[in-house]
Amino acid sequence: MTPVNPPPIPPASPPPLTHAWQRADPAQPGLPPQSGLGPSLSEGVRVRVLRAAHGDRRAATELASVLTERQLTGLDPLPAQPPVLLRAYRQEVRALPDSTRFLLLLAAADQHPVATHAYLRAVTAAGIDTRPLDAAEAAGLAHATADGIVFRDPWTRIAAYETVRPSDRREVHQLLARVLRGEGEEPRRAWHHGAAALGPSRRLAARLRVAADRARDTGEHALACALVERAAALAPDPHDRALLLARAATDAWHSGDTDRARRLAAATPDDALSGLLALRAGNATDAFDALLTAAVRCAGGARGAEGTVDRGAGARGTARGLPAAEIGPVPADESPARAVTGAAVHLLARVTEAAIYTGDLRRCREAAAVADRFGIVPPGTLGGLAAAFEGRYEDARDVLEAAAGRCGPGGDPTLLIHAGIAALMLGDHTRAASATVQAAASARARGETVTVPQAMEFRVYAEFWTGRTRAAEADTLDALRQTYATGQDNGACHLQAALAMFAALTGDEEVCLERAEAARTYALARGLGLPAALALFALAFLDLGAGRFAASAARLRALAGFGPGHGHRAIRHLATPLYVEAAVRSGDTRVARAAHADYDRWARTIRSADDLALSARCHALLASGPEAVEHYRTALDLHASGTRDFERARTELLFGGALRRLRRRTEARDRLHSALEAFEHFGAPRGAAQARAELRVLGEPASPARGADDLAARLTAQQLMVARMAAEGATNREIAARLLLSPRTIDHHLRGVFARLGIRSRIELVRMLGEG
Repeated sequence: MTPVNPPPIPPASPPPLTHAWQRADPAQPGLPPQSGLGPSLSEGVRVRVLRAAHGDRRAATELASVLTERQLTGLDPLPAQPPVLLRAYRQEVRALPDSTRFLLLLAAADQHPVATHAYLRAVTAAGIDTRPLDAAEAAGLAHATADGIVFRDPWTRIAAYETVRPSDRREVHQLLARVLRGEGEEPRRAWHHGAAALGPSRRLAARLRVAADRARDTGEHALACALVERAAALAPDPHDRALLLARAATDAWHSGDTDRARRLAAATPDDALSGLLALRAGNATDAFDALLTAAVRCAGGARGAEGTVDRGAGARGTARGLPAAEIGPVPADESPARAVTGAAVHLLARVTEAAIYTGDLRRCREAAAVADRFGIVPPGTLGGLAAAFEGRYEDARDVLEAAAGRCGPGGDPTLLIHAGIAALMLGDHTRAASATVQAAASARARGETVTVPQAMEFRVYAEFWTGRTRAAEADTLDALRQTYATGQDNGACHLQAALAMFAALTGDEEVCLERAEAARTYALARGLGLPAALALFALAFLDLGAGRFAASAARLRALAGFGPGHGHRAIRHLATPLYVEAAVRSGDTRVARAAHADYDRWARTIRSADDLALSARCHALLASGPEAVEHYRTALDLHASGTRDFERARTELLFGGALRRLRRRTEARDRLHSALEAFEHFGAPRGAAQARAELRVLGEPASPARGADDLAARLTAQQLMVARMAAEGATNREIAARLLLSPRTIDHHLRGVFARLGIRSRIELVRMLGEG
């Protein structure tokens, strides 16, 4: 029998991101401004390096120094651990007496990579003398508490586990397994039995699989990953080993440990798994191809899947030939054909996400054709996108309505996200917000850490249009950190574009330009049509607010294209009302009329009050005199039934200007004051300035913004965040790290804050915020 040593600790999931950041610098929860990782690292890699190093700057610097070019750009996973750093830790541990080292080994095996909470029971059961721990305390390596042993840091714990003989590790794992007899402790007991194994064992591998299923059912994906990975090491059959590694990679992915997932996936020829990983951190076109290939293979296998389920040791099995990334275990009472069909549907949902990311009409049609060929009802977003791209708006509406209706609580997070996307396309922002909130809640309940920020990617659209910019911007920044921490750089790109959109709304030009440039540069390199289009939309919105109408119209006109790096159908519909306004104000209405005709047909088909209101506004802009007035009135009546309050304020601003030009001064004043109040509420200073300018032309003294003590009315959302952090004592570099911006941009913000508040120092800022 070939010996199989107990598994080393390092590949396990690192601690939560916030803990790592706080370890690096307790003063703030962002990346340490002087972490020594160098400017060549992308933001996503920088976050994951620090997280993998457990917040230790020396470990992070060492890990960064050995990265390959592909690892530096995030294309390849990070290595498991920095090898050189551990040498010093091992020397410290080796200097301790054997009895002390044994106690530290017992505590380390109990804590990581699987926390089993059995140290005290093991010590009591074995009658071990704990006085030798004094030597570890004297050396500053660990100390005892009422709950067990607390190590100086994770690397000391790793060194304590590795700096012993394999036979000692097997002994402590056997001891810990013996005392784990409580209800629900079987997965952890199985882990210790597996870690103590001497060599390959089909029986033990099957037991670990069953234990992993139980852990997965309770949302403990990191535990399930450790169990299945150990089962793969003990499986004598190479085919079984590959399937188990794919399953372990999927569990690592769901737990948010993407680097571990990618390292494991590299050992498996699983198209679905590689496609899923590429979808979130690679090239979207490659992801589409891999996922569609897996979906075709899976759908084709549904017809002959009966009797092909491997049910080792009475456990729920995995259908052979199926992508572990999507189907997982097959319950004993479910037919293989049904399981395979369900997996194909789930894969098509992922294919749809890739199509949405690319914005590629041809690929969307290709995916819809695959679903039709195999008689599979595709996710509503896929059918809706295909129909909308082809101009079959009635078909698109019906399919999207059905998809948006599947948003009950506790459902599958991925399908709930798709329900949210469908609702967004239908202009139903209330239902979109509800579906994405439920998706995040369901993902948390299932332990699917990686899915939570995915839901936020689409929730931001609803929050943007309904004017909840301040809260939404903070939520989006939090989601951005989560996407970076979980290795989802494509999602981070999408969120960067969303933050550029928020900055455009609040008139924060420098932040908008910085975030939009970052998003577009990344998106164009990875074939991400949606973030690229959204970033371009943000720049166009910024130009429109600043009165650069021709530039805005040119950008918005470019969104009519399709495919990676060009336009996107979903963003095109968002952009059309703004394009009509920019085109009219720049004197070019020919193309605007054609664009509006298509948008009007879409709005009438989906019957969204908000879209109908915006279409009426476009009619007003393209008309003149009394006819325009009636269209504006229609738009405001429709806005009253909708949710896009920010757009209602913009309609009132445009209507007020039109009424002023028609010399209907009283009604114009009323509309402009209403718009001004709304813009101040939303924190949109450029809109507020335009309303005041119109009121001044009318000879109306517009109130300066609300009271002097209302800082939220005087600063943009980003300026307010910067001001609060600066008042708390954070440096410009620390603020930049926390908000994922450059120090130069933070300096620009602070100068803007000082100018708006009429102050000259941070001391005055602290006093003013304290009084507020």
